[in-house]
Amino acid sequence: MQPANSLLAATGTTIFTVMSALAHRHQAINLGQGFPDSEGPEDMLAAAAAALMDGRNQYPLMTGVPELRAAVAAVNARFYGLDVDKDREIVVTCGATEAIAACLMAVLDPGDEVVLIEPLYDTYLPVVKLLGAVPRLVRLVPPRWELPRAELAAAFGPRTKAILFNTPMNPTGKVFTAAELAFIAELLQRHDAYAICDEVYEHITYDGWRHIPLMTLPGLFPRTMRIGSAGKTFALTGWKVGYVTAPAEVAQYVAKAHQNLTFTTPPNLQRAVAMGLAKDDAYFAALASNLAAQRDRLAAGLTSLGMSVLPCRGSYFLIADFSPLGFPGDDAAFCRHITEAAGVAAIPVSAFYDSGAPGHYARFAFCKRASVLDEAVQRLARHFRAERAAKLTPAARPA
Repeated sequence: MQPANSLLAATGTTIFTVMSALAHRHQAINLGQGFPDSEGPEDMLAAAAAALMDGRNQYPLMTGVPELRAAVAAVNARFYGLDVDKDREIVVTCGATEAIAACLMAVLDPGDEVVLIEPLYDTYLPVVKLLGAVPRLVRLVPPRWELPRAELAAAFGPRTKAILFNTPMNPTGKVFTAAELAFIAELLQRHDAYAICDEVYEHITYDGWRHIPLMTLPGLFPRTMRIGSAGKTFALTGWKVGYVTAPAEVAQYVAKAHQNLTFTTPPNLQRAVAMGLAKDDAYFAALASNLAAQRDRLAAGLTSLGMSVLPCRGSYFLIADFSPLGFPGDDAAFCRHITEAAGVAAIPVSAFYDSGAPGHYARFAFCKRASVLDEAVQRLARHFRAERAAKLTPAARPA
């Protein structure tokens, strides 16, 4: 038989699926994959159920039901002061992952270069390469994750078509500063490049940090695609409802890509998300404050075990340096070990790099109930206590 697509043949199953399967096999607490362990708002669940029975289950408009497009336009204005045309500048997608692919498809030709910032979500590189584009990687360095401006400027060149950019950032928890955003904006304008902005954690920031969409900077609206996610905002990750805000001239091509990927998104879920986006400010404030408490709870627990926990200003995730524990293997081995032996799953941070990643960091999701986080820490504590005790006990010798 003819060979399959060489890139897909060389691409492994996503680390999130691998670790979740391993967690299931060992009945481990899953702090790997970033999904909450509780359902989203009850009124949205009820609205989705009611909409399923209202006789409107055939194909909706390809770019999204009018209610949701209007709601996305309204929250753009409400939170960021953006004036968006709900009919021409919003495209609803099957989650943010499809939105990322559709935005890349909308602007890239084979041979175009795309700037990517490591560590990065693991779908970015495969999609860029599948489209025949060339990734130009720029690396942030822990623990501060500051933007390396000289390296970023050097990654832009005459063939640069776009930057694919994530803030608040998975897995680092970084929220890019106004000064960093201004530097990126200047590069985009100088090189006449597009910005594809993965902003799924836009409402999940902590300690006074605010998310600033790149699209809001002077001169950036005409070249920016802004991606949001109902899954993250409403703890309904399985619904897979995402949305792209883009200038009409670009949105039409995002819509054409969407047409050839999934065409549309379940209409009942879209209507329920439209209702959710209209929630008052108290909902969004509580979302961040509740998660901040869960972040602090897990950070304290991991620190008590001897790990060094890096700062997290946004997202669902903490990165911990496990090297103080003296584990002899790399991060992939560590995450497999604690899943199998301690019953707690995490994600190796090397999965977010193309190559040459630091090998002593693990990512833990804290979007779980307090009791689950406490049990995870207790399991890890019991395991590492037992390991230390075993090392201190002299090996039995034959008589």
